[in-house]
Amino acid sequence: MRHCPHCRTHQKHTVERVKTSGRRTTSTLKQASRYRLIKLHKGYGGSPYKKIEHGLKYGSKTSQKIMLRYKCESCGKKHQANAGRAKKFEIQKTK
Repeated sequence: MRHCPHCRTHQKHTVERVKTSGRRTTSTLKQASRYRLIKLHKGYGGSPYKKIEHGLKYGSKTSQKIMLRYKCESCGKKHQANAGRAKKFEIQKTK
């Protein structure tokens, strides 16, 4: 049972997991910040910050973001919700 924003009542929903997209490489904003970093790291005095390897500042994340898509059984509309981060996530069928 979950609140359906379309029906405006609590209804039964079916749940499925939505894959989240990865990092975007073609974004112009990302390119500008990368060029800024390259400019910062080169020169005589070096950088006041540690060298960032492979464009990642703090390394890879240990958990994944989980997005869930709920489908209302009465009206058939779908809506999404963020379930936060978790290392492991599985959906089990209930009887």
